[in-house]
Amino acid sequence: MEFLNKYIKLYWKKYVVVLIFLIFDATCDLLQPTIMSKIIDKGVAAKDINYVFKMGGVMLLITALGALSAIARNIISSNVSQSFGTKLRGDLFKKIQSFSFQNIDKFQDASLMTRLTSDVNGVQNFAHGMMRIFVKAPILCIGSIIMATMLNPSMALILIGVVPVIGIIILINMKLSYPFFVKIQKSLDRVNGVMREYLSGIRVVKAFNRFHHEKNRFSEVNEELTSVSIKGMRVMAIFNPAIALTVNMGIILLLWFGGLRVNSGEMQVGQIIAFTNYMTQILFSLTMMSYVFTMFIKAKASAERIGEVFSEENNIKNKEGARILKEAVGDIDFQDVTFSYYGLKSEPLLKNITFKALQGETLGIIGSTGSGKSTLVNLIPRFYDINSGVIKIDGIDVKDINIKDLRETIAIVPQKTMLFTGSILDNIKWGDEKANLEEVEEAAKISEAHDFISSFKEGYNTILGQGGVNLSGGQKQRISIARALIKKPRILILDDCTSAVDVVTEGKIRMGLKRYLKKTTCILIAQRITSVMGADRIIVLENGSIVGMGTHEELMSKCEIYKDIFRSQIGKEEI
Repeated sequence: MEFLNKYIKLYWKKYVVVLIFLIFDATCDLLQPTIMSKIIDKGVAAKDINYVFKMGGVMLLITALGALSAIARNIISSNVSQSFGTKLRGDLFKKIQSFSFQNIDKFQDASLMTRLTSDVNGVQNFAHGMMRIFVKAPILCIGSIIMATMLNPSMALILIGVVPVIGIIILINMKLSYPFFVKIQKSLDRVNGVMREYLSGIRVVKAFNRFHHEKNRFSEVNEELTSVSIKGMRVMAIFNPAIALTVNMGIILLLWFGGLRVNSGEMQVGQIIAFTNYMTQILFSLTMMSYVFTMFIKAKASAERIGEVFSEENNIKNKEGARILKEAVGDIDFQDVTFSYYGLKSEPLLKNITFKALQGETLGIIGSTGSGKSTLVNLIPRFYDINSGVIKIDGIDVKDINIKDLRETIAIVPQKTMLFTGSILDNIKWGDEKANLEEVEEAAKISEAHDFISSFKEGYNTILGQGGVNLSGGQKQRISIARALIKKPRILILDDCTSAVDVVTEGKIRMGLKRYLKKTTCILIAQRITSVMGADRIIVLENGSIVGMGTHEELMSKCEIYKDIFRSQIGKEEI
């Protein structure tokens, strides 16, 4: 949990200020039982009303000062804890943003969401409690013993004897409870994962009427979370009553022996009342300390999970002295590239891939589902690093190019369309936030999106729901293409991004692309053979290997797999 050192350095001064107020507040609480005993033993017993009023005024003043101190402490502690939570959450988000796809695959989306929300809240709440109750509890406990010893050393032995017993109970609580809270957070990950999957696929669930299946899936993980939580709470439920029982036994012993000493004249009634109040303060402080340790266990489990994210090293980094592509051309060169998602531990998904795509060329990639088409293009912007071989842009190994600069030269229209909540204009300007309306409209016209956007009442200012839910699949794809075009990239990757667009519209988009991006290298992935037939060259992928490469005519004459795809989609080959 070394990541916390950064925040300790930031906020330790304010914490010290809070600690000073907290000590003053606790001191005020500790003085009150002693003053009360003096009022009873010296004022009430001697019927000295002036003494009663005098010490009563002192008691009220101390109470008021303690209250003011508590208010100041609460204001500062709330400010510090909220600032700490905001800073931690922001740093964690930045760390997640820096991750490669491989890092994100390791943690999974739902787990990262839990760490960013629930786990950060757990650590933040503990930090807040540390400045309000958690430090005050041991001060009250130790202070009560000291004040009681000053009143009557022999009777204070009862208080001193109670504390170690409770300390043992708290330690046992910590040891038994911690594993349960780790399991609770992992179970919460699974609940979030199922819920996220359900919400993202709710249309499919409705279409297939699979509510019962989804309900059972959720019930399974929900019951798992409930079961682990109950076990954890059951363990904890034993300890607070055990602490209260121990303290109450101490109060009984105190009243018993105190009563005997009052009868023998060795003690005064006021001292018994003060001892009882100090024992009550010890009960409160130890109960709080038990709560502190419970919160500490939760916070420790959360902090370790957050620490795992901070300690995760991004395996895709800029080399020292990474090169910048000042005037990118857009030439792509794959040389004997092999890749698997889990490095050398698994069977390669892509094997010995070699090809070139020069500036201004359109390279089509076609193949069966799972042949590695999308994986191949994800290697160009270095979303993943290859196992062996070399990928070059303009003759430079992509590992030697500054990552930010590399990705600035590339625009991708992914297979799964992703639009963001906001206006259509904002979504298109994701490609270039400095673009003006004219440029946005030009890109939309090329992607055949301008007409349907103009038909909306608000036009380009039409607000999209999450993921663009108020658009059809084809409309979303055309806006995604416009978003990539406005970037005016040197390399454009279209990953089966016209699958929901009709053939006529797709043909118009292809013609528009040729006019708009004459010097752009375009890689076109498609399932429909008609989408790639007009490409300068076509690569046929099968099981991660290139089984054919050439123009449509060349492949029709020498590549059986390409011919099979042609026949299955278009019909009998025309000779």
